[in-house]
Amino acid sequence: MNSFSIVFLSLLAIMQAVQMWLSWRHLRHVRSHRHAVPAPFKGKILLRAHKKAADYTVTKGRFGLLDATLGNLLLVLWTVGGGLDFLDQTVRAADLNPLLTGTVFMLAAFLIMGVLDIPASLYLTFVIEQRFGFNKTTFKTYVADLAKQTALLLVIGAPLLMAVLWLMLEMGALWWLYVWLLWTGFTLLMVWAYPSVIAPLFNKFTPLAKGKVQQRIQTLLKRTGFKTRGIFVMDGSRRSAHGNAYFTGFGKTKRIVFYDTLLTSLREKEIEAVLAHELGHFKRHHVLKRMLLTFTLSLAGLALLGWLLRQDWFFHGLGMNHASTYAALTLFLLASPVFTFLLSPIMAWGSRRHEFEADNFAAEQSGAKSLVSALVKLYKENASTLTPDPIYSAFYDSHPPAPVRIAHLRGLA
Repeated sequence: MNSFSIVFLSLLAIMQAVQMWLSWRHLRHVRSHRHAVPAPFKGKILLRAHKKAADYTVTKGRFGLLDATLGNLLLVLWTVGGGLDFLDQTVRAADLNPLLTGTVFMLAAFLIMGVLDIPASLYLTFVIEQRFGFNKTTFKTYVADLAKQTALLLVIGAPLLMAVLWLMLEMGALWWLYVWLLWTGFTLLMVWAYPSVIAPLFNKFTPLAKGKVQQRIQTLLKRTGFKTRGIFVMDGSRRSAHGNAYFTGFGKTKRIVFYDTLLTSLREKEIEAVLAHELGHFKRHHVLKRMLLTFTLSLAGLALLGWLLRQDWFFHGLGMNHASTYAALTLFLLASPVFTFLLSPIMAWGSRRHEFEADNFAAEQSGAKSLVSALVKLYKENASTLTPDPIYSAFYDSHPPAPVRIAHLRGLA
């Protein structure tokens, strides 16, 4: 253990303490407001539904804190505890060439981590979600999804990983720039291919049937100048009772997707308002801005990794006795969230700002009252808490708290 080990463990302890403090505040705040529906929602959400949302939030919050704590403990065991070093020695004993050694090591590490995550995923799906009436996933579907995800990791992830490690080994001091170009190209390819290639492996997408909803949506698209490959309904009810809508892809693969659960719970005008909000993200260039930010941060991160790769203290400080390109990449992926955790409020603030801008666009195109009505129904159907702790929300939430968002929209109305 060296000085970097102490820095890493100290920051991890701070992260754990902040997570516990924020969760404690949030759960206490939700419980204390459980017995009264907030004034903006009285008459629209029954006390019974409000209590359900509070109980659902508290249950998930407690489990989430436990899961995060175990995750932090596993991170210690993987790094300074010597877990990755043991795996490295095991893979090296096979005496493969450097490229295969790195590929096998990283695939094995992340497959093991995935297996360790399965119990928590099972409990969340088949206990918590089941208890509150949201789970529609059968065990057969769960296993099939897991198998498909593993197959995608091997079919797509393994070749990409080998290409990254090859660039790190062969491209000299500027390898990080070549890796960034590869990662950027791959990301753009996945954004383009996901709607038509990846997503259909997990869900069925059916063109929206002709009728009043489809006509209203087509009018909105024409009014806003949004061109899409199609409007689809996804069988979200196959796995969950939660509802949502989104658009995905870019260029000729852009498509609008509604969960079938959302279409059954909202009226035509409300569906239009929800879609107008999603279109607002596109028209205000939020998707492009987030993508550019992601590319910029990834470039900075890879440049930093290029420097860390030459520092022995980085490897020894995180429990690795043998320096290598694949060990550096693995350690960086695992440890970087600890060093960037306290930046979470900044990222959340930017996301909430985009949500307000998208709401403004929806209010202009479809009316604020329709979006308010739709959101209230979605809060109710998804059991979203109406009373989050303000500090917790400011730190984590990508969307504004329900009362703040509704008040903003009513101000526009």
